[in-house]
Amino acid sequence: MLLERKHCFEKRCKGKHIFDNYQIKTKKISTFAPKLRRIMEIKKAEFTLSAPMVTMCPKDNKPEYAFIGRSNVGKSSLINMLTNHKGLAKTSATPGKTLLINHFIINNEWYLVDLPGYGFAKRSKKEVQKLEQMISGYILQREQLVNVFLLVDVRLEPQKIDLEFIQWLGDSSVPFAIVFTKADKLSASKVSQNVEAYKKVLSETWEELPPIFVTSSDKKQGRDEVLDYIEQINKSLVV
Repeated sequence: MLLERKHCFEKRCKGKHIFDNYQIKTKKISTFAPKLRRIMEIKKAEFTLSAPMVTMCPKDNKPEYAFIGRSNVGKSSLINMLTNHKGLAKTSATPGKTLLINHFIINNEWYLVDLPGYGFAKRSKKEVQKLEQMISGYILQREQLVNVFLLVDVRLEPQKIDLEFIQWLGDSSVPFAIVFTKADKLSASKVSQNVEAYKKVLSETWEELPPIFVTSSDKKQGRDEVLDYIEQINKSLVV
């Protein structure tokens, strides 16, 4: 039986989003604000497989949450922090080393999916095209995908490559949330200032903003909020 996602699209190409009140000025899209409840306990987190294309991903119908961001955004560290498993996702001194669709099974209930990053890694034109096809193929075709977490470095001003990816997600009617990383590298006031500046830029295109989380992998900031958000969506799903 295919997974029916109450918090996912009724029709992927009809401008419908997984949430209820979330609109882009050219499309009707929606969100609900995360409210902190009982925090999900990660009892088990294991690597399942790495796939070079969407057709080789796991065959079951468990919900999937994909994490993606510009190279060097701290994706592996965030995944390890969320799962409380230091070595689950491999970190590298060289940005952009994730080259496959990596699935991790969490509590035998849902998948955390580590997607290749985009941006700084030195790649040939052919390699870049291959990665773009892999990423877009997974995001647009994977029925089990219920949410994309887009990671953004909170220290930086809005980057064109991130804004373009956000716009593509919206144009493609893909449910997503924004996760700001590396909050411990700035003062609390500077983090707040940068997040507000980002919201202002997004507001030029979006009537309502997507869910936004501020995190620090070193201090485990934002862990409860992100896991609670996932838990809320999981509870709404019907198999």
